[in-house]
Amino acid sequence: MPRILVVDDDPDVVEACRLVLEREGYDVFEANNRVDGMAQCADAKPDLIILDVMMDQPDDGIVMAQMLHFEGNKTPILMLTSVNKVIGLELGADDEVVPVAAFCEKPIEPATLVRKVAELLKKGGES
Repeated sequence: MPRILVVDDDPDVVEACRLVLEREGYDVFEANNRVDGMAQCADAKPDLIILDVMMDQPDDGIVMAQMLHFEGNKTPILMLTSVNKVIGLELGADDEVVPVAAFCEKPIEPATLVRKVAELLKKGGES
């Protein structure tokens, strides 16, 4: 079963993702900050990472995605964010600046989360 790492400082978001994804049969691991997220990436070897943008620092998720990219990690990243609503900044995937597979706005509907996770896991398996 695919392993999914959820990295978010909001315990409600983490728990909601866990409930939805475990119901679909995924193994879900969690971290609540960038440092723990990087450690979990090394330990859990996830098939997909769901990553918040703003955690301890306003750009922690972006920094983590960049760190993983520069380390050569090919794990697809789904970035969940409310940054567009909070500061009006329009973020998009970019191989160097924001190296993620997809963005979704928080809050995310469970059906949308499940669909997006399935799409990214399928793409990841094709690469």
